[in-house]
Amino acid sequence: MTDDQPIAVLVTCEHAGNNVPRPWAHLFRGSEPILRTHRGYDIGALGVAREMASRLRTTPIVHLTTRLLVEVNRSPDHPQLFSEFTRTLPEPDRRAIMDAHYTKHRTMIERAIARLIARQYRVLHAGIHSFTPVLGDEVREVQIGLLFDPARSFESSICQQWRDAIRHADPSLDVRFNEPYKGVDDGLTTHLRTRFPDESYAGIEIEVRNDLIARGLSQRRFGAFLAASVLVEI
Repeated sequence: MTDDQPIAVLVTCEHAGNNVPRPWAHLFRGSEPILRTHRGYDIGALGVAREMASRLRTTPIVHLTTRLLVEVNRSPDHPQLFSEFTRTLPEPDRRAIMDAHYTKHRTMIERAIARLIARQYRVLHAGIHSFTPVLGDEVREVQIGLLFDPARSFESSICQQWRDAIRHADPSLDVRFNEPYKGVDDGLTTHLRTRFPDESYAGIEIEVRNDLIARGLSQRRFGAFLAASVLVEI
């Protein structure tokens, strides 16, 4: 791979919905209010991902099942892979959930990246997420977070350019690197970095504060905005 090769953007959304598959509906009976919160899914992220992908003329890969069934953005040995609703299930049931949801989603993304690299593209993987403005006693002022591994030059370069483009387009937005989470924390992009080299793959999680994208109009605005700002640079 060389720096002058074209970049293909892959848009994903790991916590796009709060759906509960019918075989496991009994586990969540009476817990519908929790499913509707940021614990059940990333509020607003699906609309942002779909609009961004549409503007970039690609198809997003989205996971519509609630993260409380299984957390597809965690490693298989992570203590929060299963929530309080599912972690006490018998091992065969947990394995069935992993096969049907976790492995399926992650394999689909990994294969899409491999196909693009085989076609001589460098891949910018934009994982769209949202976060709650208040978590416990912490009030989060950041509005957009770009999460990446500073040790990877492709990711660092893209994020520098992307942040500058966003700030130029809308100076009022508070855009920060690796907030409210670290880009090297356990997650899907962290895993994919072990599969694909720096020069071929940039895995960037985009975190948008969910009070900014609670409605459809704002989701479309942010999706279009993110697509336009990244296109300025690639």
